[in-house]
Amino acid sequence: MIVLVRPVSSSFARALAAIAPDPAIDVARASAEHAAYVAALQRAGAEVVVVPAADELPDACFIEDTAVIAGGVALITRPGAPSRQAEPAAVRDALAGWLPVAAMDAPATLDGGDCLRLGHRLYVGRSARTNAAGVARARAVFEPLGVEVIEVPVAGALHLKSVCSPLGDDAVLVVEGALPSGTFGDAHELVVPAAEAPAANAVVIGGVALVSAGFATVARLVAALGLEPVAIDNRELRRADSALTCLSIIVPDARR
Repeated sequence: MIVLVRPVSSSFARALAAIAPDPAIDVARASAEHAAYVAALQRAGAEVVVVPAADELPDACFIEDTAVIAGGVALITRPGAPSRQAEPAAVRDALAGWLPVAAMDAPATLDGGDCLRLGHRLYVGRSARTNAAGVARARAVFEPLGVEVIEVPVAGALHLKSVCSPLGDDAVLVVEGALPSGTFGDAHELVVPAAEAPAANAVVIGGVALVSAGFATVARLVAALGLEPVAIDNRELRRADSALTCLSIIVPDARR
């Protein structure tokens, strides 16, 4: 499995955040957390490909928002924050070596953090960063490939995956009360206590699930599903309103 990552920018202290961090983000610490995350991906068996850093783009390490992959095609997004719309170009160039790529044009906006795939279903959050035209573009690209696109209203969170994440094709972590029951159809929903909401976002690589450190209930839920929980300290990275999936793009259908 190929996984794309992008290093923390030297300007990361200026990354977008709903509440300005005080004290300022420690860029060195965030970089160390990112390096540990990459090492964990590699130990789990991923082939990690590093997209060059972009020090002029503070949020560039949150690479997930720049592309959505389903049905063997990569949709290159147009992020909802104007300051981030230069990020996808380098990711498009990297993905084009493995997959067909599709473009997204104005006025559509879509962040990859709003997209959660379970088998042949792609749930797309309508959030402050993803608009109706973005959802429509996802439908136009993926539904002819046999991927059903399902719109999910998002309220009280930056992205859909701020409150949930997939654990394979038929199970999903969901923060209690964050989404209506049955949002994900017949998928098995593992309810995350509100007190452990930051850990509802996990990354599955094979039989391993990377989870935010310090959240014992989520670690137990993941282990009960048969996955090995691996704790990742992302406290400094989270100060820029991020989660673990933000830091990578999994390329399941890469062709050499």
